[in-house]
Amino acid sequence: MRIDITGLRRERVAVVPSPLAELGMALHVLAEPGHHPGRQGWVTGVTARLDAHLADRMCEADFLWRTTFSDLFMPFAGIPGREALPGETLADDLDLLDKLTEQQFADAGMEFVCTPGYDSQARGVLSDPDRRGLALELAAARGPRQLRFARRLLADPPGVRAWLRQFLEDCDEAFFAETWSRLHHSLAADARHKTELLRRKGLAEALAAVSPSITLDGVEGAGRITVDKLVESRTATADGGLLLIPTSLGRPHLTVLHRYGWQPVIQYPVSAAEPAAPPSVEQLALRMTALSHPVRMRLCRNLARSAYTTGELAQMHGMTPPEISRHLAVLKKAGLLTTRRRGRYVLHQLDVAVVARVGSDFLEGVLR
Repeated sequence: MRIDITGLRRERVAVVPSPLAELGMALHVLAEPGHHPGRQGWVTGVTARLDAHLADRMCEADFLWRTTFSDLFMPFAGIPGREALPGETLADDLDLLDKLTEQQFADAGMEFVCTPGYDSQARGVLSDPDRRGLALELAAARGPRQLRFARRLLADPPGVRAWLRQFLEDCDEAFFAETWSRLHHSLAADARHKTELLRRKGLAEALAAVSPSITLDGVEGAGRITVDKLVESRTATADGGLLLIPTSLGRPHLTVLHRYGWQPVIQYPVSAAEPAAPPSVEQLALRMTALSHPVRMRLCRNLARSAYTTGELAQMHGMTPPEISRHLAVLKKAGLLTTRRRGRYVLHQLDVAVVARVGSDFLEGVLR
């Protein structure tokens, strides 16, 4: 994910929590608890006291937060002028949701069918019959609930907006107000810390503190932000700003709003549990490729138990030292081996801790 920040001034970068964005993440955690094993206790507590009627209503449009992170939970990014900030309260954020045009609301609401034009200029789904037809076709392929929602949204955007606001207010009363009262202090503290980093050390340092998966290429105001994700897309701050939104519930998701004409937004997880430097997508691919070769798998069986020289491994596997060296080089490049010298010999051993993390690193990489 690439964000062109040409012309971006430091004062147009804001780090601020959003109650509505966090409510969207809360709904996602409730819908997909498997993504968030560390939140199992919270999920159990909420679902145990959830009203059955509200639980049923959560299923009506859960594709807005289960399989996608709908931009409707970040309406401040779509306000004209591209400089609006999230509200201090959920009611403030919902008022910003009401300020989106019908076209903006419908396009963002139809995001779950991945209609064309998300990250480029295109006619809206309400005004373009071809896009409208394609959206309904894609919604039908997703399932009957999705089709019912799409038809309702295209026929009556104000009605769906009113339904969504009432649903979110009911969620707030049922469970989110209590959750937000516990979370918003730590989120505000993290936002202040990142803001101070931005002021004292610049954008590159602030982004590095947000996540090791975010880098700044170039210099402030004339560069590009790259977010290491298994997605290819781009956006630009243009004449607007850049928003960084902390989330306490969102680990391992690192989300980027890149809708054409909206402010770019990076929603990042805050938690002491994050590794200092999670592996990049390229590193993950190297590790899985290295481990998938049958010869290297057999070498790993030995190297997991003890340290061996190249010559010892060659003798054990009936191969030449150069052949073994080539396989060891692949494992080492992937960061899976440790080496130490014993006299004139080099001993190789599998880094069991790194290999043990491959599964969880992969899962975090694809969910990031």
